[in-house]
Amino acid sequence: MDVLTHLFVGLHIIGIAALLGGFLTQMKAMGQGTARFVPGMLHGALTMLVTGVVLVGLNEAQDHHINTIKIGVKLAVLIVILGLVYVKRDEEKVDKSMFGLVGLLTMVNIFIAVLWT
Repeated sequence: MDVLTHLFVGLHIIGIAALLGGFLTQMKAMGQGTARFVPGMLHGALTMLVTGVVLVGLNEAQDHHINTIKIGVKLAVLIVILGLVYVKRDEEKVDKSMFGLVGLLTMVNIFIAVLWT
């Protein structure tokens, strides 16, 4: 069961890397006002959602303690990210503030995961 948990943690990290990587590759375009949400950002966010749900399920199955408040906050932040990216995914350019908000929320989600114990 531990191997399965570690596999999904790895996939979860790949999802956050795709989301943050998509944001970082568009930073120059954001400065020019031509940034857009690339498909990798949506796929990364969806990967995070699915693997996060699976990880909670696997931890519940093993009777591990789950910080439900932390998971709820991370889920809420991810749903906001997913909503913004999904709604604006087909637009040629996205407003700087909205694009920056997605990057900020992505980093907030990372720091919640790492720092909230």
